[in-house]
Amino acid sequence: MLFRSNQDPIGETYFGVNSMLNRIKSPTWAPIPLRLIVGLGFMQHGYAKLVHGPENFATILHALAVPAPHLMAWLTILTELLGGFAVLLGAFVPLASLPMAAVMLVAMFSVHWRYGFSSIKLLGVTPAGPKFGPPGYETSLLYLACLVALVLAGSGPFSVDEMLSRKHRPVSRVAA
Repeated sequence: MLFRSNQDPIGETYFGVNSMLNRIKSPTWAPIPLRLIVGLGFMQHGYAKLVHGPENFATILHALAVPAPHLMAWLTILTELLGGFAVLLGAFVPLASLPMAAVMLVAMFSVHWRYGFSSIKLLGVTPAGPKFGPPGYETSLLYLACLVALVLAGSGPFSVDEMLSRKHRPVSRVAA
């Protein structure tokens, strides 16, 4: 039977898909994809800055009038690498999120804000392919929203934070 009479008029249980999704659908699993994308995303940005040379990033920061550009370049790189790794593991996420959010806010207001919201600016199509303009602040907002969601909802299953909280949870004894 494809439909469950009047209880399921639009066919949510079509071929049993709904029952399969109900087994895996749970808010407790939601932090896992957030941790993966935020953690790997931050780590990739930090790694790119490290590979291209912190001095090159410091030059960019100097052009943006960021004080102590060499120090700030290294602090940003370390925040992106270590903070990204912490989020990926789900370790100390509320603590790691603070400097990560600061990096995102600085990037958003000092670099991306002037280009508007959209992160994709198609300028034209050339024989070599599409040509894009500078990205807006959309991606920064998405990272910030994910960090806020992780802080509010927790790191979820398979995280260091969850393992630590289980360790410190008092064991309840049921009287027999």
